[in-house]
Amino acid sequence: VQFNSVIGPYKGGLRFHPSVNLSIIKFLGFEQIFKNALTGLPIGGGKGGSDFDPKGKSDNEIMRFCQSFMTELYRHIGQDVDVPAGDIGVGGREIGYLFGQYKRIRNAYEGGVLTGKAVGYGGSLARKEATGYGLTFYMREMLKANNITLEGKTAIISGSGNVAIYACEKAQQMGIKVLAMSDSSGCVFDENGINLDVIKDIKEVRRGRIKEYLNIVQSAKYMENTGNIPPIYSIKADIILPCATQNDITIESAKVLVENGTIAVGEGANMPCTNEAIQYFQEHNVLLAPGKAANAGGVATSALEMSQNSIRASWTFEEVDKKLENIMINIT
Repeated sequence: VQFNSVIGPYKGGLRFHPSVNLSIIKFLGFEQIFKNALTGLPIGGGKGGSDFDPKGKSDNEIMRFCQSFMTELYRHIGQDVDVPAGDIGVGGREIGYLFGQYKRIRNAYEGGVLTGKAVGYGGSLARKEATGYGLTFYMREMLKANNITLEGKTAIISGSGNVAIYACEKAQQMGIKVLAMSDSSGCVFDENGINLDVIKDIKEVRRGRIKEYLNIVQSAKYMENTGNIPPIYSIKADIILPCATQNDITIESAKVLVENGTIAVGEGANMPCTNEAIQYFQEHNVLLAPGKAANAGGVATSALEMSQNSIRASWTFEEVDKKLENIMINIT
């Protein structure tokens, strides 16, 4: 869905997940217009995807699907027209397959046509970390404006994908103790603080399930998703960072979080809180960082990747991280 290109090329993620339908892509594309404008960078709003499910598929099956998908998509995209990135189910592997097919069809190197590429063929350092890092920068600024420091606070982070992992990494660097993370099956609770190296190995290397965390950290607890309220939201913490998917925090979960004394919620995913949950947080003075602002760091760094592609340059990790931090400060 190509929504608005008044300030720059259409820009938004591709999502591969069984829940994808035209309605979801439309609302995500509409949201993307405003998120992209908030970054102050010249990018418009769009979104795309498929109900193809990469879970349980081999690399070859995923590659063949990506190639077929791009065989049609290439007609509608371009570095000055529409620049897709990754989203749920579309990471560096999938972007690589998509970019390879685009290059094969076009018989030209157009580095700026996709973002989230590997550094070796035009990707940006710090792009992988950007959404999670940006979320944490935003939370720091929001809490600072309310005279609250991050140091010594506890947090729970729903999800264990790209956004959740790097939100956890930056949060730990800022002195926050992250108590729990989750996936679609359930959550792990580690009162000593999540060992992120173990999570990264499970999710980024072995592509396993989060319950495997207990094989390494026996003292942790695993709680399976069964009812309406994901068990991760029953854990007491100061800061809640929903980084999984939309409508993750319902009114039922919001009531539990308020009762547990939560002080702030930062939307790492796209619209993870329902409207009823948002209203409940506002009525009970829980600080809320809306996703359009709080998770804009990913697309902002995608735009920085496009800039590097245009000028045939590559910035250091520290340079990109600093630009991202300044963008998030400006958004707040």
